[in-house]
Amino acid sequence: MKVKSIAILIAFFSCAVVFAQDKNAAVLTVDGEPTSLEEFENIFRKNNRDSVITAQSLDEYMELFINFKLKVKEAREAGLDTVKKFKTELDGYRAQLARPYLTDSDKLNDLVKEAYENYKQEVHAAHILIKVDANASPADTARAYSKILAIRERIMKGEEFKALAKATSEDPSAKENAGDLGYFTAFQMVYPFEKAAYETPVGQVSNPIRTRYGYHLIYVYDKRQARGEMHVAHIVVKPKSEQNSETNAETKIQEIYQKLVSGESTFEELASKFSDDPTSAKKSGELPWFGTGKMVLEFEDAAFALKNNGDCSAPFKTAFGWHIVKRLDYRPLASFESMEKEIKSKVSKDSRAEQTKKSFIEKLKVEYAYTIEEAMLAKLAQKADSNAFEGKIYARKRAMKKPLIRMNGHTITVGDFNEYMRTKGRSKATMSPGDYVRASAAKMGEDKLLQLEDAKLEEKYTPFRLLMKEYREGILLFEMTDQMVWSKAVKDTAGLASFYELNKQKFMWPERASVVIYTCSNGDIAKKVRNLVKDGKDKSEIAGELNKESQLNLQLQEGTYAAEDNALLSKAPWKVGLSQDIADNDQVVILQFKEILPPATKKLDEARGMITSEYQTYLEQEWIKSMRKEHAFKVNKEVLHSIK
Repeated sequence: MKVKSIAILIAFFSCAVVFAQDKNAAVLTVDGEPTSLEEFENIFRKNNRDSVITAQSLDEYMELFINFKLKVKEAREAGLDTVKKFKTELDGYRAQLARPYLTDSDKLNDLVKEAYENYKQEVHAAHILIKVDANASPADTARAYSKILAIRERIMKGEEFKALAKATSEDPSAKENAGDLGYFTAFQMVYPFEKAAYETPVGQVSNPIRTRYGYHLIYVYDKRQARGEMHVAHIVVKPKSEQNSETNAETKIQEIYQKLVSGESTFEELASKFSDDPTSAKKSGELPWFGTGKMVLEFEDAAFALKNNGDCSAPFKTAFGWHIVKRLDYRPLASFESMEKEIKSKVSKDSRAEQTKKSFIEKLKVEYAYTIEEAMLAKLAQKADSNAFEGKIYARKRAMKKPLIRMNGHTITVGDFNEYMRTKGRSKATMSPGDYVRASAAKMGEDKLLQLEDAKLEEKYTPFRLLMKEYREGILLFEMTDQMVWSKAVKDTAGLASFYELNKQKFMWPERASVVIYTCSNGDIAKKVRNLVKDGKDKSEIAGELNKESQLNLQLQEGTYAAEDNALLSKAPWKVGLSQDIADNDQVVILQFKEILPPATKKLDEARGMITSEYQTYLEQEWIKSMRKEHAFKVNKEVLHSIK
């Protein structure tokens, strides 16, 4: 909730760089602190892109901006920008925001293009896995590699991949599926696996592929053109619901299907009446767009098998129940231009991002004239023993001040490296001591390069500087508003109760009715419902008796409703007992009114969420009034109205 709230605040006050003629002119001054025209105009234009700029719109927006600046100022005066929590949170956001600036954009673009090319195809593959930890010792790694090589040799000599997958793979599911992963596309497997699968020809097995899970052999069964995306509606009958057993669920879906194919009812009518997915039933069964890997396999195959818009499948079963699917629309893979931004975001979160980081570091080494004293490093590596994994290196005292790594005026000495190793702590012996020392020195140098570049981001990139300010003020705004409004309204139970007592007339229940709604397939069923109600049968007994022959005879719904909650309630007089028959969507509805509840004031606990929200609004309004009295602020109208 908090991250979402900050995101909203940041979006509201975020901006692109727009240079005014006099960008440093003060448009607002709060207690002597100026806000430049540049800052205000950037924010204003960001949030009013499609609006005509008028003096009135500028004045109205300035009022919101003043409130924002006053809240941030009070947060600073309260010292919220000095607490550890704030600094930690801001550092976390800064690390995220800096990431795009600490990457090789050319390499990123190459990976984005590669991913789109992969999206054009879907690969059907199976694998054999020999597990080995990413940080395993050289001996364990070698054993796993030898094992996977031996399995590959057996395949190359003619043994069946499926049989070997069941017998040798350390993927627990392999004994059931022979390692078969079905069809997949970009970003649905870890990157090394995906890359190898796309590069392996159909009918062939890959060389051993290392991922964080271990070593894999990949056998490619098929490659097909991307299916694209499908838009469908469905009807689902779920077994073990209140009215559907395992047996009658299939019976019910077949009855629904017969009504569909006979033309007795439309798909939309049947979905609205009978589907056990309430969310999609309200939309005539409509589901969001999906592509390969988004739905269970049986559902995907049934949907993509439909060739024309309007086609419907026969009933089929998945783990979720029995379905009928109707094709609404289809679209092929979107263009690169329309997907580029989405793919770039995925690449940045994927293991592919490591490649862009490595490439960026190599460029920084050139920019910062990075050099390492190889002779000194060789001595340190030569003297290293198992103590290196405990953070200890061996060097004479006089060597501690000697340079180990240089970069644009910055020098890392042997002593710095010694301290780095000491504070790094213990590590597993995954390589020789000498190699570990070399790898640690390289890591320290690369970290220093990134630190130097990171420290220059505000200086080098104006958008980054502005964005950091927005996040800083956004966090302060959130924390101060939480203290003064959001959390206060929740914790201040006495204040909330007092506010409720003064405003309880705002929180009223309308007239409501406690109702059982009987939806009957026809008039005969409606007559039987009336007779059974008169005989004193409850709703469950009535449904059990009338649905013996068909699960579509009677549908039940019960609750307490206001008139606006259910349109059926406006079609009958409100009085205790059974209503007249109501024609609805080719069915007959009977309302059984059990109790009529007159309008009444909601108790505090019955409307706590709504009352708390109103109280929060009240607290914020009072807070703003107080701030505007306590702080001196002045708007330079001439500067403000210069925005065109």
